[in-house]
Amino acid sequence: MKSGGRSRWSLAAVAAVAGIAAFATGALHARSGAQQPAPQQSDAVKRGEYLVKGVGCADCHTPHTLTETGPEPDMANWLAGHPASAALPPPPEAKGPWVGAVAGSMTAWSGPWGVSYTANLTPDAETGLGAWTEQQFIDTMRTGRRQGRGRQILPPMPWPAFSNLTDDDLKAIFAYLRSIPPVKNKVPEPIVPTGAQP
Repeated sequence: MKSGGRSRWSLAAVAAVAGIAAFATGALHARSGAQQPAPQQSDAVKRGEYLVKGVGCADCHTPHTLTETGPEPDMANWLAGHPASAALPPPPEAKGPWVGAVAGSMTAWSGPWGVSYTANLTPDAETGLGAWTEQQFIDTMRTGRRQGRGRQILPPMPWPAFSNLTDDDLKAIFAYLRSIPPVKNKVPEPIVPTGAQP
């Protein structure tokens, strides 16, 4: 699979689709084998994709399905966060040295901080980062608070590590996140222990 949830097509399949489209639209130049150039990604988007994949954002922010060989990412929901449709029972009680638990989707975590759900990082305007500004994203990574002033970002999100990245790196990550397909998925709010401040 290609990143971003797009299937890898063989050259023959691409050629067949291009040929059908050319015939349907009557595009004479396509009959001679000419093809439209692929859209070019900006350097910032390419850098952002490299960083997002290199640091493993999808490990938690893309829902996984448990298979015989382990968790497999749901590429149709690339970086869409914890599925709104995946209601979970209360987490198991932490005992002994085990202080946390993770859902099979790899998108919900529990521990002394309560229950956290991984955020929708796609550019959906209502449920993802589509309405965020670049500065709000940078402020989130610098302060560990939503949009730099909201609720605290809970574990396992390693925002202290991200706070060490340069502004240019964080801008590149944001540019890449703005370039992926939006997924409408309203992630639940975190559940904090009674008396704790979110």
